[in-house]
Amino acid sequence: MTLLNLQHVQRVFNQNSVNPVMALKDITFRIDQGEYVAIMGESGAGKSTLLNIIATLEQATSGQVTLNGQDLGKLSKDEAARYRREHLGFVFQHFNLLDSLSNRDNIYLPLVLAKTPLNVMQERLTPLVNRLRINKIIDRFPSEISGGQQQRIAIARALITQPDLLLADEPTGALDSNTSNEILELFDDVNKNGQTIIMVTHSAAAASHAKRTLFIKDGRIYHELYRGDLTLPKYQQQISQTMMTLTNGGE
Repeated sequence: MTLLNLQHVQRVFNQNSVNPVMALKDITFRIDQGEYVAIMGESGAGKSTLLNIIATLEQATSGQVTLNGQDLGKLSKDEAARYRREHLGFVFQHFNLLDSLSNRDNIYLPLVLAKTPLNVMQERLTPLVNRLRINKIIDRFPSEISGGQQQRIAIARALITQPDLLLADEPTGALDSNTSNEILELFDDVNKNGQTIIMVTHSAAAASHAKRTLFIKDGRIYHELYRGDLTLPKYQQQISQTMMTLTNGGE
């Protein structure tokens, strides 16, 4: 079943100026429920703009974006904020945890903002603590744990809302290779449990964990790859070769 549908999406900055900037020219693709999709491209290709539009942080200049049948372009500012809380989960490169809150309270934060009853928050947290292996750090503070552990807390915060779609923006960008692999394995497990994921990354190693990879160039979908039955190393090699062709201007 189609979860996310983008049709002919454009995003123009400074549209009424002498020098408008077309960040996205014509983006069309669909993502089915349960998919795990990576988005790659050179710096300035439009990856972050695309993610921001899907996240309802920006609106497309033209075209349509629907998530679970909801036209995101028709949401008011307040409706978009509520929609983000209720339907989207976010994992960032730099974790974005609040140092003044314990790890438990950082995870609870989106549910607190949604005025969720405490017993519901506790019920949702229990399976996440086990799945993400954070039971030993749940009542510590972000400043007392490693970067990889902070990212686990951030993932728990994103998942506790039971989002339709998990958006990850360079989730391993601030981590060493060993810790990155641990986080990517967690994403694999989360996806196997049915969570739909979109991950923007510059890393072929990270993208190789996804089931499909979209490549953006000059504001358009340049190419896409499916992992299929390929091993991680072979899929990573295909991704690297495609990025090399894209970077070198090949068609």
